Amino acid sequence: MTFLVLRSRLLAPLTWLVLTGGIGLLPGRAGEEKGGEPFRPEAGRFPPMEKAHSYRGELVFVDHANRRGSIRVQGSGVFRRNDPHPFALLPYAEVRYHGAPADLRDIPLGTVMHVRAFLPPDPKTSAVPVLPVNNKDIDANHYRGVGIFPAENHVILLEDEPSHCLREGLIWKLGEVEIRGSEGTLTAGRVSKAEGGDPAASEPLTFDAATRVWRGRECLRIEDLIAEGTWPSDGKKSLDGQSVQLGITWKPTPGGVFTRFHISDLWLDDEAMGNATNAQVEVHKAFVRARWVPGWIDAVEYGQFGHATVTATLFGGMDESVYADFQNGISAWMNGVENTLKHTEGGTAGPTQMAARGKLIEVTRSTDAAPFGSSGIRIRFETDLITEGIRPTRIIRVRPASWPDLHLPREETIGSGGSQVEERFPTPDIFPKY
Repeated sequence: MTFLVLRSRLLAPLTWLVLTGGIGLLPGRAGEEKGGEPFRPEAGRFPPMEKAHSYRGELVFVDHANRRGSIRVQGSGVFRRNDPHPFALLPYAEVRYHGAPADLRDIPLGTVMHVRAFLPPDPKTSAVPVLPVNNKDIDANHYRGVGIFPAENHVILLEDEPSHCLREGLIWKLGEVEIRGSEGTLTAGRVSKAEGGDPAASEPLTFDAATRVWRGRECLRIEDLIAEGTWPSDGKKSLDGQSVQLGITWKPTPGGVFTRFHISDLWLDDEAMGNATNAQVEVHKAFVRARWVPGWIDAVEYGQFGHATVTATLFGGMDESVYADFQNGISAWMNGVENTLKHTEGGTAGPTQMAARGKLIEVTRSTDAAPFGSSGIRIRFETDLITEGIRPTRIIRVRPASWPDLHLPREETIGSGGSQVEERFPTPDIFPKY
């Protein structure tokens, strides 16, 4: 790639989080690999998004420190009978919530998520159970159907409903509301925001008194819509294809319904959705400044007595203001991390005490379109004492010296001797076998 030296604030928004390196492809729409063959990512290369397997389901368990959890995958059968399906985030995975970057800890359990995932890159070090490669084609029986336990359980993109719609340029159109007391149902379907028109398919979605309604800077309740006459106090009313964004969860459904999802949030206009996005951006900015920006090592030029010049790629997925702090000539810290992005620490020493200290002697940005997951930014970092974890292809985190020096909770770090898989995270045995 061709690179342009940046000597001022970075110019374009960067939207994807990647934590290991290589030259990849631009993002494509999710789908099966051509020919239907399963795809396994290779070390040091970004897997092409068009070869990811896509599914959707309810987030039911999170181990945020080890970047893994479980999802109840939607299939053709009775949703409540589907066993929680373990997943792990790839080192370069992105999580998005309310249209903004997020950490797993930010997403409430019960949220319905869209998933794009691959087979484990290395089954021997998988943090979740490894399944037969054809598992997504097997009928789970017991009224559950096909596809609820895909072997593609290493996630590259995990996003909630509004994030999915905002990224794909979609909007929900409301058909009819039916209210019974303090709860009811909405019929709604997705359409292209640019093209409009009627949705090709609609589905019933439930709501209740706990559903949050956002309009501009207001947070309303269903009873407020009833009081102002926008919605009926009882019975049905057409909403004439009103365009909204929806936050979707799942709750146990009465009446023997196989699959029906629930509305947690209803954003009535772009301002309301934008406010939610901006709030999540601020949450993630604070998180990144405490944990540092991840990346991977392109090359290391070794000098004498521990001196080295390190070329590294910063990865995407963060707000532009985060990257704007990386300027030529500033002091910075760089620390080795492992594939769950946990910092290395030694005893009572925090990340800064374990990291290599130096200076950014060059900050460059590609003039070509950045591959999926890359910020398009490379840094050259000069240090007088390089540490063990900083080697080509290894994952690192880096921060400008102006950022706060914070010590992380114990579960988010590994000891300096944590070379065994069992020391880095508990084995997949923590996941029950249903």
